[in-house]
Amino acid sequence: MKVSLKDVTILVNEKIDSKLADEKYYVTTENMLPNRGGVSFPAQSFTTAKRVNIYNKSDILVSNIRPYFKKIWFANHGGTRSGDILTFRSKDKSRLSQEYLYMILQSDSFFDYVTKTSKGTKMPRGDKKAIMNFKIDLPPIDEQLKKAESVLTIERKIKLNRQINANLVDLIDIIYNNFCSNFSSETHQTISDVFNVKSTTYSIKENKDKKVLHFSIPNFERP
Repeated sequence: MKVSLKDVTILVNEKIDSKLADEKYYVTTENMLPNRGGVSFPAQSFTTAKRVNIYNKSDILVSNIRPYFKKIWFANHGGTRSGDILTFRSKDKSRLSQEYLYMILQSDSFFDYVTKTSKGTKMPRGDKKAIMNFKIDLPPIDEQLKKAESVLTIERKIKLNRQINANLVDLIDIIYNNFCSNFSSETHQTISDVFNVKSTTYSIKENKDKKVLHFSIPNFERP
């Protein structure tokens, strides 16, 4: 069964007084990450308007500027957002689950459609009317949840791998700093005091100030 987004979803347009808003979870196009990377909090700035748009947990936020960057986030808490962020919510979750809606909106076919129907050249914006006319398949709710879970499982693994990589970078810094702390900054040493030189082969590299000797890492080993 095919339906349009406008038949089963709404674009949330709820606002509150900015003085009552929590700036901690403010979402803009700047702190949304490309390629479905979610959001990096906090944002660098907060709105100066008297009223600000809000979103709820499980709402789906999509950047409406330069849609080819594929900025989307399945909110795991509530917060506020700028006007350039579209917020999608199912009209009836017993008919359309938020998880399945997210699976549709994060797809290449959706972003390609928004890009093709966008307005402007230098900084294209998605056409809201055209977006809400986007056609989607609407299977039974149990099938929706099953399909969406496969996508969410992959995204959880990607997120875990990113956390592991970030931890590895921190570990490298710790090891490097610990290694360097063994050498006094006031002590002048030669390369041979620190490493065993396996090869005397080197090349001369130019930098802005002077010529320097350049050794490749395989030429050295720890004592």
